[in-house]
Amino acid sequence: MESETTETETVEFPACQTPLTVRSFGLTDRGQVRDSNEDNFLIATLVKALQVKQTSLRQPAVQHSSDRSYLFIVADGLGGRAGGEHASALAIDSVEAFVLESLKWFGACEGDEQDVVLADFRKALREAGARIQAEASDRPELRGMGTTLTLAYSLNNELFVAHAGDSRCYLHRGDTLHRLTKDHTLVAEMVHDGILAAQEARHHRWRHVITNFVGKDSAEGDVDVEVHKLQLAPGDVILLCSDGLTEMLSDGEISQILPSEPEQACRRLVELANERGGRDNITAVVARFAE
Repeated sequence: MESETTETETVEFPACQTPLTVRSFGLTDRGQVRDSNEDNFLIATLVKALQVKQTSLRQPAVQHSSDRSYLFIVADGLGGRAGGEHASALAIDSVEAFVLESLKWFGACEGDEQDVVLADFRKALREAGARIQAEASDRPELRGMGTTLTLAYSLNNELFVAHAGDSRCYLHRGDTLHRLTKDHTLVAEMVHDGILAAQEARHHRWRHVITNFVGKDSAEGDVDVEVHKLQLAPGDVILLCSDGLTEMLSDGEISQILPSEPEQACRRLVELANERGGRDNITAVVARFAE
C-alpha cells in the first residue's frame, strides 16, 4: 500500500485508554564525510521506586510502580568539531538532570496538568541553553556552540514533544507518516512566507542555516521551544532523527522502513543514508508502542 506523508501543526488523534508497552532502539553514525560525530541521543525509562532499607516483612528490597514513562532525545551539535559535540552532549545532560530533579509528572495527568508538562519541557530546553552559553563564555574555544534538540516524552498513553532546530520527530500510524515538528531554518521560513517554493527548499544552498537552537546567543532572544501533545495508540511508531538522515532519505522511504522492529528500522535507516552519501552525521531513535 502506498504511504502518505502529512505535516501536522496541531495534532489531534483519538484517545486510547489501553496501557501501552514500548520497544525502542537508537543509533548514531559519523557518516561518510565528517571527521567526527556531533550528534548525540538518549533513550531512558523513568519509574517510581520504593527502596526498602529495613523491614520485618518478606518482600523485595526495591518495589516499582506500574507507571512507566519514557524519554527520547536527539541532539545535533552546531559550532564546529569540538563545540558541536560538546553542546549536544551538554544539552542532553542538562535535560536529564531537569527530568530527575524537577519534573513531577510520572503518573497519569489530564487537562491543565498536560500543559504544565509542556511548560516544564520548555523550561528544560531553556535551562540547557543557559548552561551551554555559560560554558561557552568560560571556554573561548567553544564560543558559538549550540545544538538542535528534539525530545519526546511518553507518559502512559500520552506523548509530549519539545523541539528546537532542524532535527525532526515523526509519528507513523497505519500507512501515514506525520511530521510533528517544523524545521527552524531560514529556508523553512522563506517557504512559510511564500518567498520560496517548497520543492526548491530541499536543495537550496541556505537550507542548513538554523534560526532557532539551544544555546543561541541571549542577545538574539531566548530559544523558541516548539511543543506538541497527542494521544498514542497501539501500533504507533515514533522516529526522532537528525538532518543527516532526512537529507539523504525521502519521507516515503522512511515510512516504508518504520514498520520494522525498532533496531532493524534504525539500522536500515542509517545504512541507507550512508549508501546515499552520508554527507552528515546520522542519528535515529525509533520507539514502537503496543498493547
